[in-house]
Amino acid sequence: MSEPQHKQLLDEIADARDGLNQKERVILYCLYRAQKELGGRNVATALLYGRVLEHIDISQKEFQTILSRMAGISGNTDY
Repeated sequence: MSEPQHKQLLDEIADARDGLNQKERVILYCLYRAQKELGGRNVATALLYGRVLEHIDISQKEFQTILSRMAGISGNTDY
């Protein structure tokens, strides 16, 4: 396995301490920092996405999927 593939695999594996992978951890960190800067107010998704991009390369779709999963929002709209 090449070095880039190995690093990508490690980034995808959930950490045993908290169950988060690297992308999830970066999203939560950026959300925490933005909320702190905004005095606890809600953070716009576009603002959060921009801050996350400063740390990792992630598509909008993957970002939305992770954010929805972390917020407990189901992708299934067939109620």
